[in-house]
Amino acid sequence: MANQIEILYVEDNPNDVELTLHAFKKNHLANNIIVARDGVEALELIFGKDDSSENLLQFPRVILLDLKLPKVDGLEVLRKLKSDLRTHMIPVVVLTSSREEKDIIETYRLGVNSYIVKPVDFEKFVEAMKTLGMYWLLLNQPPNLI
Repeated sequence: MANQIEILYVEDNPNDVELTLHAFKKNHLANNIIVARDGVEALELIFGKDDSSENLLQFPRVILLDLKLPKVDGLEVLRKLKSDLRTHMIPVVVLTSSREEKDIIETYRLGVNSYIVKPVDFEKFVEAMKTLGMYWLLLNQPPNLI
C-alpha cells in the first residue's frame, strides 16, 4: 500500500521528534511518518474523533509511543490499542525516558511489543533510532492486517 503510514510517532517533545525524524531520514528508513503530539491526537488518527467508525482511519506498520504525554498518557493509548480487536496486532514500541520498573511491567502487561529507554547521548540516540527503524520496518515480518 503506497500511502500506508509506516510509523505513527506519538511524542510531545519537539527535540526528540526532530532527532528521530533526522535519524530515520539520514538512514532512508521511513517515507511516511506521522507525528502525534499527544495521546488524544494519536487515538483520533487511528480511531477517528468519535470511535464509532467500523473502519480505522489510519493503520501504521508500527507505533512509537512515549509514556509521558499530555491529555491522554501513553499507558492509556496502549490500553486502548491493545484492547481493540481492530488494532491489537499493530506493533507498539514504547520509546520513553522512564526506567521505572512499574512502567515496564505495566506496558508489557498491556501487550507492548518492545520497551526502549531513550538514550540521552545524541549519537547513541541516532543509532538506537536507526536500529529500531531497521528492525521494525525492514526485518520484522508483520501479518497482513489490512
